[in-house]
Amino acid sequence: MAIPTRNLGLDPMRATEAAALASARFVGRGDKEAGDRAAVEAMRLLLNSLDFRGRVVIGEGEKDQAPMLFNGEVLGQGEGPLWDLAVDPVEGTRLLVLGRYGAISVIAAAPEGTLFNPGPGFYAAKLVVGFEAREAIDLRASVAENLREIAKALRKEVRELTVFVLDKPRHARLIEEIRSAGARISLQTDGDVAGALAAALPDTGIDVLMGTGGTPEGVIAAVAVRALGGGMQMRLDPQSEEERWNLVHAGYDLEKVYTLEELCQAEDTHFASTDTPDVLPTPS
Repeated sequence: MAIPTRNLGLDPMRATEAAALASARFVGRGDKEAGDRAAVEAMRLLLNSLDFRGRVVIGEGEKDQAPMLFNGEVLGQGEGPLWDLAVDPVEGTRLLVLGRYGAISVIAAAPEGTLFNPGPGFYAAKLVVGFEAREAIDLRASVAENLREIAKALRKEVRELTVFVLDKPRHARLIEEIRSAGARISLQTDGDVAGALAAALPDTGIDVLMGTGGTPEGVIAAVAVRALGGGMQMRLDPQSEEERWNLVHAGYDLEKVYTLEELCQAEDTHFASTDTPDVLPTPS
């Protein structure tokens, strides 16, 4: 009888569940740091107990000033091949602390060296669609052109499309262009990865994600989008002169459009996400 092997695909799910449950104690409490810290500690504790080796390449990092799950940290107790880990213990922290629906915990794992490293880049412009429209997108083209091609691929009119956009001041022009083209917009305060998942999955009511969000979230989303057979493109989009300077001096081309295969080079990947409960029962 063959010796059963461990299914690595289940381990990321256990880690996201632990993080989501730990952070759920802070739903609606208004304490961003405490909610995020609880999720980080729970995710790290579980990942460190697993029989594998993973190195965080997309973690809490400099942007969140986190002492754990930082870029370069090696986790796990196993031997063998090293996995790249991209993690976000609470994606949508503001949603969590305001008691709103939509915060999730996410992990993406891929073989060593196969995930895009954004370096000092915190923000990137993204375009995400599902399977049927994966060949119809071009981040270099105008918003109107992309919507026309996406609609054609989906056998819809542009006015039937719904676009996920983060409700940020930087998107004022994008919102105007989408509405001028005739499409609907789902404006959300947070939830970059969740928006990409909604665009890549069928029957969510979201046809495409457009706009600038977190670069780490973009790499995490790329793993999921590739697994789902969707389409995605991304371009670094620094939001400050310091970020721009750091990227240029690190050798990044700010005009380059990264394909899905460049963001996630491997097909042997794992992705897991768990919703954080938006309402918890009151303890008796």
